[in-house]
Amino acid sequence: MKLLKPSWVSHNGKPIFSVDIHPDGTKFATGGQGEDSGKVVIWNMAPVLREEDEKNVNIPKMLCQMDNHLACVNCVRWSNTGLYLASGGDDKLVMVWKRAAFIGPSTVFGSSSKLANVEQWRCVTILRNHTGDVMDVAWSPHDVWLASCSVDNTIVIWNARKFPEIVASLKGHTGLVKGLTWDPVGKYIASQADDHSLKVWRTMDWQQETNITKPFNECGGTTHVLRLSWSPDGQYLVSAHAMNNSGPTAQIIERDGWKTNMDFVGHRKAVTVVKFNPKIFKKKQRNGSSPKPSCPYCCCAVGSKDRSLSVWLTSLKRPLVVIHDLFDKSIMDISWTLNGLGILVCSMDGTVAYLNFSQDELGDPLNEDEKNAIHQNIYGKSLAITTEAQLSTTIIENPEMLKYQQERQRAEQANHRMTHEAQAHKLTSVVNGESLEDIRKNLLKKQVETRTADGRRRITPLCIAQLDTGPFSSSSLNGSNLLLTTSTKMEPMKALDSRFTERSKVMPGVTISMFNVCLESPFYLTGYVRVFSSNYKVGTFYQGHFLFLLSPTAHLQATPSSEKEPCCVVAIPVAVLKLPTPTPQKAFTLQVSTEPPVYLEVENDVSAVSGAKLSQLRCSREGREWDTLLPSRVITAAGSSDVVAVACEDRMLSVFSACGRRLLPAILLPAPMSALHCAGFYVMALTACATLSVWDVQKQSAVVKNESLQTILSGTECTVSQSLLTQQGVPVIGLSNGKSYCFNSSLETWNLIADKQDSLVQCADFKNCISSQDAPVSQGPLALTQGHNLNAGRLASRLSSTPHHLQHGMTLVFLENQLASALTLRSSTEYHYWLLIYARFLVTEGSDYRLRELCKDLLGPVHKSAGSAWEPTTLVGGLRKRDLLRELLPVIGQNLRFQRLFTEYQDQLELLGNK
Repeated sequence: MKLLKPSWVSHNGKPIFSVDIHPDGTKFATGGQGEDSGKVVIWNMAPVLREEDEKNVNIPKMLCQMDNHLACVNCVRWSNTGLYLASGGDDKLVMVWKRAAFIGPSTVFGSSSKLANVEQWRCVTILRNHTGDVMDVAWSPHDVWLASCSVDNTIVIWNARKFPEIVASLKGHTGLVKGLTWDPVGKYIASQADDHSLKVWRTMDWQQETNITKPFNECGGTTHVLRLSWSPDGQYLVSAHAMNNSGPTAQIIERDGWKTNMDFVGHRKAVTVVKFNPKIFKKKQRNGSSPKPSCPYCCCAVGSKDRSLSVWLTSLKRPLVVIHDLFDKSIMDISWTLNGLGILVCSMDGTVAYLNFSQDELGDPLNEDEKNAIHQNIYGKSLAITTEAQLSTTIIENPEMLKYQQERQRAEQANHRMTHEAQAHKLTSVVNGESLEDIRKNLLKKQVETRTADGRRRITPLCIAQLDTGPFSSSSLNGSNLLLTTSTKMEPMKALDSRFTERSKVMPGVTISMFNVCLESPFYLTGYVRVFSSNYKVGTFYQGHFLFLLSPTAHLQATPSSEKEPCCVVAIPVAVLKLPTPTPQKAFTLQVSTEPPVYLEVENDVSAVSGAKLSQLRCSREGREWDTLLPSRVITAAGSSDVVAVACEDRMLSVFSACGRRLLPAILLPAPMSALHCAGFYVMALTACATLSVWDVQKQSAVVKNESLQTILSGTECTVSQSLLTQQGVPVIGLSNGKSYCFNSSLETWNLIADKQDSLVQCADFKNCISSQDAPVSQGPLALTQGHNLNAGRLASRLSSTPHHLQHGMTLVFLENQLASALTLRSSTEYHYWLLIYARFLVTEGSDYRLRELCKDLLGPVHKSAGSAWEPTTLVGGLRKRDLLRELLPVIGQNLRFQRLFTEYQDQLELLGNK
C-alpha cells in the first residue's frame, strides 16, 4: 500500500466535506466551504497517480472551480455514466453540472490570472424542494433517479430523465437525514438520520421496507454526516455511527431478514463514513500454484471522527489495514476508483489523502461475467434493476375505479366479439408446390356466384377431396412439424347445387377428414352443416374455424336454408403440430422468485370429494404461507414476486396474487400446457399445439392472443428449445436451429432477434466503440437470448482476412439489428447501451448521412404541428429522445468533422430547454 497526501488539493484551508472520483478515473471532484460561498472543484487525477505528472508544470492540477452555491457544499457525486455531477449544500439546493463545449480557458472569478478553468462545467438544472440544508445526494443504478436528503427530515427522489420532476418524497424520519445509499440491484434505497434510525425504502412503491433502531439506541451526540454504504453484491448494508457495548461500530445489516448480528469495531470515536469497494474480489492466486476454489468477498473502508481510516475484507475477521491520525480532524468522505485499487479520503481539516493498494493485498477483482454470475445466483436471471422501462408499472398510483371498470368492459366486449366473429385460419404449408392459402384463393375464384332477385349474393360451395396427411389427433391441431407427406393431387370436386331442398346423396369415393366453415365477410353462416354419421371424433370452434375431425367412414351433408344463403365449405388438411408437455407428478416444489424468496409446493390427488380428486397448491413467501385447492392435477406452475400461475391437467390455467387471491377466472387453454412463465404481472402460456398467449394480469387484458408458432416453424424441421418472458411482457421463443424470435404485439409479427449462425455477429467489430462508462447489459433479455455470441464475434473480428470495407458494412448492419431488437424487446437499458455504441461507430467511421438522420429523429420538430407523427419518447421504457440526443452530443463532438453538426443540434437543444 502507498499513501499520498497531495497538498495542492485544497479549498484555501477551508473544510472539504465531500470527494468523489469520476467513473473513468481521470478526474475527481471535491465539495466544501469557499471564501464566502460554497465551492465545488474538479481536479486532475493524473498528478495524484503519477509523480512525474505532478512535477510537470504543463499538466494542470485544477480543471474547474464552481462557486455557484450560496453556502457550504456538503456532498458531490458523479452520475454512473460520468456525464453529470450533482452537488448539495447548505443553501437548500441541489445543482446538477454538465461539461460545456470547449470555449477556451477562463479565469476563476476573483482570482489571479494564473488560476484558470481548463474545463468548462455549467449548471444545467437547480433542484429546489428542500427547506433545510442538503446533506447527501446519490444516483440510482443506471442514473434513472437522483436522491437527496436534508435536515428537513425528508428524502426527495428526482426523475433524473426529466429534471426537475419529483418522483417521490419520503417522510418518516424524525431527525436530520444525513446519509443515502442505493441498493446495487435497484430495489431499495437506505437512509440514516440523527433520530437513531436507519430506514430501508422500496423503489417499487416508495414505501418503508424496514426500520432499524437497535444498533443506534446507545448513540449519544451526533456527527456532521452519516454516510452509509451497500455492498456491490447487494447482500450487506453497513451503517455509520452505531454502538455495541458502549463502543463505536459500523453496523453490518444483512439483506436476508435485515439481521444485525455483525459489525466493524475498533474505532475510538463515532464512525462518520463507510464506503464499499465497487469490485468483488477472490483470493489472489500465487504464481505456479494450481487455482483453488475460493468464496468471493467484498472490501469496505471505514472513516471516523477519531481521524483514522480502517479497510476491511469480509473474508477476514480483522481489518486489512488501520491508519491512525491520518488527518487533524474528522474524516468526512471516501471514494474508490472504479478498478478498486485506489481510494481518496477527505477531512474537515481541508486536506485529502490517496491510498493505492495492490492486487496482492486486496485480491483478484472479478470480471463482469463473474460478477453477473454472482448476481444471477442470488437474484436470478431477471436481475431486478429498476430502470425507466419499469417506471410505467412501478410508479403508477392507484388507478381510478371508473377507468378500471371502463378498461375491463372494453376487454370483455372485445373478447365477446372475438367469440362471434370468425377469422380465416392461415396455413403456410405447401402441397404439390402450391401453398394452401393460394389453393384456397383459387378455389374461391372458381365458386359459382349468382344474384337473387333482391340483389343478395348466392355462392355455391365447393367440396375438396381428402389428402393423405397422416394420422393426427384432436390435441395436435397446431403441432411442430409443418411438412405434409402426400402424393395425392388435390382436385376440386363437382360443385354442389346449393338450391336443393332434399337431402343430397353422399358422393361415392369421397371421405372427408376435416372441413373448414369460412366465416369471412361477405359470406354469411345462414345454412347449417351436419354430420349424419354417428362415428365422428370431435367438433370444436378453434381460432375462428369450425373444425370437425371425422373417422374414415364419416360423410358430410350440407343442408342450407331455402331462405338464407349457404356458406362456403372447403376441406383443408391440418398440419401436425406437437410440443412436449410436462409429465404429471405426485408432488413437486420449486422456487419462483428470489427477491423476495417465493416457494411453491404442489401435491396432487390429496383428497377425494364425491369421487373427484383434489390437488393442493401451497405458497411460502417471507415466512407467510397460503394454500388453495384445485379440482384437477397440476402439471406445471410458475410465478414472480407479484403473481403465481398454475396449469392443470384439465387444460385450465389459474392465476393468483402474491397473497393467494384469484386474479383471473380460470382460463381454458386450447391444448395442454407445454411451458408456463411469469414476469412481473405478465403470464405467458405456450401450449402443446404451439399457440402462444400472454396476459397482463394487472390490466386484466391479453397482450398476445393464441398466436400460432407455425410462422417461425414453417419449412423447418427444428423444435422449440427454450422460451422466456421479459419483464415488459414480451414473449421470446428459441428454436433448436439457434434462432430466437420475439412476438411484436404492435406489428403482430414475429421478429428475429438472435441467430447463432449469423455471419454478421462473427465479423462485426465494435470493440473500440465500447466505453468503460457503459453499464453492462449481460442481464438484459437481448443479451440473455444471444448468449456469448457477441464475445465470439469480437474475437473473430480481429481476423485480418476480412477487408475493412466489408467489416465496416457488417458491423453497421449488426449494430442496427441490435438497436431494432432491443426496441422490439422494449429493453430500455440495452437500447440505450447499443445506441451509444452505434453513435460512436458512426462518428469514428465518419458516416455523415446516418448520423444526421439519427440526430434529426431524436430532436424531432422544433415547433409543434398537428400533422406531426413524431413521438417525444421511444417505444422502450419511455426514454426521452431529446435526452438521448443530449447524451450523444459529447460523442459527436469528439470528431472535428462533425463540429457543425454538433453546434447545430446543441443550439437547437438549448433553445428547447427541457422540452
